[in-house]
Parts: sequence; C-alpha cells; structure tokens
Amino acid sequence: MNENELFQAALGLLPPWQVDRCTFDKATGRLDIHLDFPRGSFFACPVCGVPCKAHDTSERTWRHLNFFQHQAFLHARTPRVECSQCGVHVVAVPWARSGSGFTLLFEALVMMMAKAMPVIAVGRIVNEHDTLIWRIVTHYVDAARAKADHSTVTQVGVDETASRRGQKYVSLFVDLDERKVLFATPGKDAATVAAFAADLQAHGGNPESVTEVSADMSKAFSKGIAASLPNAKVTFDKFHVVRLVNDAVDEVRRLEQKTNPELAKSRYVWLKNPENLTEGQWEKFDALDIVNSHLKTARAHQIRLTFQDLFNQPADKAKAYLDKWYFWATHSRLPPIIKVAKTIRKHQDGILR
Repeated sequence: MNENELFQAALGLLPPWQVDRCTFDKATGRLDIHLDFPRGSFFACPVCGVPCKAHDTSERTWRHLNFFQHQAFLHARTPRVECSQCGVHVVAVPWARSGSGFTLLFEALVMMMAKAMPVIAVGRIVNEHDTLIWRIVTHYVDAARAKADHSTVTQVGVDETASRRGQKYVSLFVDLDERKVLFATPGKDAATVAAFAADLQAHGGNPESVTEVSADMSKAFSKGIAASLPNAKVTFDKFHVVRLVNDAVDEVRRLEQKTNPELAKSRYVWLKNPENLTEGQWEKFDALDIVNSHLKTARAHQIRLTFQDLFNQPADKAKAYLDKWYFWATHSRLPPIIKVAKTIRKHQDGILR
C-alpha cells in the first residue's frame, strides 16, 4: 500500500473520490492531501439523487484533523452537475458540510471540546480564531434546536448567570424533568420569560401547560412568570433562599467586626456548613469559641443553621417550623436578620412549596 492508498483508506473515501497526491512541508509542519475523481465520473444530483456527469468544478480547501502534531488540509475539485430535471447544483462532498471550511471530523472534535471548555480555549488548542469556532458551534446548536420537541414540558427552572463582568447576564430555562437546558437569552428581566414562552411555543410546547416553575425571588422573574406562564406555581429554590440568609449573617459579621477585630478573615467560618469546614477554618472556629460566644455573629450563625434545617422537615410540619424560626429571627435584635426574615415571610408560600 502506497501513501495515497493509505490516506484514502484512513479518510474512508469511496469511488469516485480518490487521493491524487500528498505533500508535506517540514518547515511549516503542514500536510496537504489532494483529492480528485476520474474523468467522466458520475455524481448524484443533490436534489433528486439521479446520477449525473460533472458539469464543471471549483477548487476548495478544508481544514482536517491534525496528522500527529501537524495541521492537515484536504483539497479537491468540487464538481457541479447539470441535472435535466433540477438544473445545475454543487455536489455535496462526503467529508464536509456545505459552506464549511472544515471537515466533518474536525467539526466533531470542536463540538466535543466545546462541551467542556470555553470556545476561545478551543480556538487556542486547534489554532483557529474563535469566531470560526463559534460558527461551527452555532451551526450545530441551531440545527439541534430546530429539531427540538418541547411539547411535554411542564416543569421549568429559571436562573440567571453572569456572562461577563459589568452586570451582563444570561437567563437559562431548564426542563426539570429531563434535566436539560431549553432556552438561553441575554438579560434577567420579565422580558426573558416572555422570550422563553415564545420559544417554547415555537418548539411545540404550550406556555399554559407549564404548571411548576423553580426560580429565585426576583421581582422581574415573578412578574414575567405571572404574565407569560399563567398556570405556573412558583417554588423559590433552596439555594437562593439560603444565600439570602447567608448574606444577612455576613452583614452582621461585617458590622460587628468594627468593634471585634477577631472576626476578620472569618467569613467562611460562618457561611459554610460545619461538615464542609477546612482544618484551618475549624481552628478559627475553635479560637472564636462559637458555641459559647456572645458575639452577635454567632447568634446570626445559629439562626442560619436553624433556617437551613427547614428543608429537612416533613411537609406537614414545615409551616409551623418556619413560624417559630420567624419569631426567633424577628426578635433577634439583629437588623440584617430581621430584614431577611421579613423577606422570607413575604415569599413563604413559594419557599414552603
């Protein structure tokens, strides 16, 4: 087997396609594989599939998977066929999709990597500009979303995440049954929920069929859910609710630190659950003697731990538990804790769900 036959077998080429020649430039570390077809070859019409002779050709180049550490490129005269029924059309080559400058295998590698790392990192690894990588990703995401069927969606989770510095956000909508992202859109206001409802409908879903939504306590999301998902009941998820209480505890600590310098650099001692403390944080915990401490922050810490235990209560006892916690929190004489307790009382129906 010579080198042309070897590369032809490796590429999986079928007649009439064949490897014509290969060249390797050691200085640039580049392998070029030139493909061709015998004169008089027939190709299937891209429209009707009838075999037709090549009408003319145009030279094309595609970036392929690296050959070891060297970049590899395929070159071919891409034929056009003149079909008696369908007219003149460019033949689809088996190694690349129409309009792409990359082979299917190269694009498959990019898509696999894009699942695990930022696109700009993929670009650095494959030595291509990230805008070209984005074109590949966008093509396949759009193609997959065009086929998406959201007709069975009834339970949705929504949350925002920062897309970059400077208050730039993206809102994500997730199917809680299938555990997959349904929709993503810039922003975190009520309009994002309206955009999701429109997209849901465009993919066979019905906004009125959504009966459960998990979200944070954002007024914007609540407003959008009420307007665009009219039959949905809202559950405020544990993560965001607990984070509010954590923020209140940290505010107590920062205020008290002004007169109690020993609280410096102890933020995570108060905010992490005891089972998650590092060895160094446990040493800080013991040094502060939190259990016997008269610090306001220690009291706020106990209120936080007690609140977290709400999520371990049986459903029929949760309301009574929350009422007792609310009384304790609002009589704590800790303004940040009192404020967050009132916020929780205002949203308690969604929390108890």
